[in-house]
Order: sequence, then C-alpha cells, then structure tokens
Amino acid sequence: MRIAMIGAKGLPGLQPVGGGIETHVENLAKHLVAQGHKVTVYVRPYANPANKTVWEGIHLVTLQSWHRKNFDAITHTLLSSIHALSEPYDVIHYHGIGPSTLCWIPRLFNRKARVIVTFHSRDQFHEKWGLFARMYLAFGEWTAVHLPHATIAVSHSIQLLCSMMFKSKKTFYIPNGVEIPDKVVGTEDIKELGLESKKYFLQLARLVPHKAQDDTIKAFRNLNTDYKLVIAGSAAFDDVAYLEQLKKLAKGDSRIVFTGHLGGNTLKQLIANCTAIVHPSRSEGLSVVILEAMSYGRMVIMSDIPENLELIDHSGIAVPVGDIPGLASAMQWVLDNIEMAEERGLRAREVIRRLYSWESVTKRVEKVYKNKMTN
Repeated sequence: MRIAMIGAKGLPGLQPVGGGIETHVENLAKHLVAQGHKVTVYVRPYANPANKTVWEGIHLVTLQSWHRKNFDAITHTLLSSIHALSEPYDVIHYHGIGPSTLCWIPRLFNRKARVIVTFHSRDQFHEKWGLFARMYLAFGEWTAVHLPHATIAVSHSIQLLCSMMFKSKKTFYIPNGVEIPDKVVGTEDIKELGLESKKYFLQLARLVPHKAQDDTIKAFRNLNTDYKLVIAGSAAFDDVAYLEQLKKLAKGDSRIVFTGHLGGNTLKQLIANCTAIVHPSRSEGLSVVILEAMSYGRMVIMSDIPENLELIDHSGIAVPVGDIPGLASAMQWVLDNIEMAEERGLRAREVIRRLYSWESVTKRVEKVYKNKMTN
C-alpha cells in the first residue's frame, strides 16, 4: 500500500524533535516499510534541516508551518492535506485530534484513499492550551471519531470514551508499541553527564505543565539521599516560563540535573541505567516513555490516571495525581527496596514482550488500513 502520515513534527531518529506521537510515527513507519509498503511522512522544516527526501526507507515531504504554539500543527496539517490530494495514496493516516479536524479534506476530495485517525490523547486537558485552543481540541475529539473511515485509540480508556460519548462502532484499540532492547547499551554517555548507573531517578518528557515535572522536583527535594534526579526534555516552542519555574524549584539542589532534549544512544543509556522512571503526568494517551522504560526493565512510578494504570500490570507504583507526599513516599520505597524494584522492572519487561511489540501493533494497523479489523 501507499501510505501517508500527517500530524507529526518529524522523525526523532532523523532530527531530535517532538514527543510520543513522533516516536510512534517513526516506529510504525519503519515497520510498515519492512512489510513492503511505501510510506510517506509529512514533516516540518525545523525537523528536517537537511531537507532529506528519504530516510531509512521512509519517504519525507517537507512543508512549511507557522512555527507558533497555537498554529504550528494546524498550518502544517492544512498544507499536507492539500498536497496529499495530488498523490496516489491508498491510505492517509492522521495522528492526533488536532490534525484530525482537517481529515475531511481527503474524505471530500480524494474518495479513493482510506482515511484513518489515531486518537493519541485528550489534548484539550493539557495545561499549556488557552480557552480557544481547548475548545478547538474538544471539537477535534468529535472529528477524530466521526470524519475518518476508522479511528484507532491507543488506550482502552480512549476507546471507551469514543464508544460512550460518541457512540462509535468504528474505533479500534491498538496501543503504542515499543522495541524490546536485546543488548547492553553501556554507560559511557551518562558518565559524561555526571551520572552513575542505578544512582538516579529519571523523568523523561517535554517540559510542559501537564507532565508535572514540578511535582517530581518537589517530591524529590523531600528525600534525604545522594541519588540524583534527572529531568530530561526541552521546553515546547518559545514558551520557557515553565522551564524557568522548574529551575527555581530546583535552585540550590545540586542533585537535580537538567539535560535538555536527548536522543540516540545517550537516551537509551539514560533510560537503561536509571533506578526508576518517575512519570506523574496529569494527562496522557498511552505513554511511550512508560513503555520504553518497561522495555528496559525499569520500574515506573506514575500517576494513577486510567491510561497509565492499564500499562503496569502490578509492575510499577501508582500515585494519585498531584499527591506530592505520596510521590516522595514511592521514591523512598524504591531507595529502601532496590532489589524488589529491580524485580518489578523485570516483570514490566515481560509485560511489554507479551502485549506491546511493534510487530503485533503493525499487523493490527494493517488490518485497519485494509478494513479487516473487528472489535
């Protein structure tokens, strides 16, 4: 099949950029290419500065966007949707509820293409958005379910929402996937960051309020330990107010390390060598970070939102959203029970092996593309 993907900023392996959606698109595209499909991903100029047209078998179309928080995604989606009309795609796959608001373009003007939307998360509840953006994203939930030929939900809770709120019978649960690491990644890069293997907690996420790095820092500062806390990720766009807030919270505590955005082998080492992942986010779809941590055999301390709870299968610790003393207690438990935390991490790896491999995910996505998927 000839498949187009719209909605991602770019591909993290090509240029370190983006978050869970970009990681999802990159891995799904790779596995679809391996199955013999021709996959085109629409990317933005800042995510492809070398203007490459092919990367690891994936075709790239670079189109402009208005690089501002409220307009970057929608302007790029508009240009991508118009461009896709002139191409002989069999499938046009939109990623995210914001981009889904424009999936009517190929539905109306390219009747031959099958249009799919993946509902990754309820973005309207992300704290960075203002009132108008939240209203538009709420509308995006409706379009994600009603306008495409089929909708993919990355979590059971999102699928249930689509079924109950929108009475959808064409929403299919297909989770995010993750590769199972099969080799030791080493420690050379983390040593350059001043870190020692299994002597630090890690929070890996974009620096945006709904990821709740502020809760993690407040909880960690209550611990009497020589372990470090690594905050890995960068601020979104030109909004550095939250980053400045986090640095104020961490001021005076040399144990707290900000690394900025990392990728490649450095990122793998950072995940593989941490004591535990801390992920107290207030809103998620199905967290790629949690899946990756589990694939490396790392235990996860997370918020108790439904999208997180369906992942861990008794392999992690769930804490109520915003419960800073509870978060500190969970981190202290890990410090006091290192061997048990390691055992839970190994259990988590087996959960990933059984349920979340990219091979399994790709086969199910292919069935949706071919209209052969059943709930």
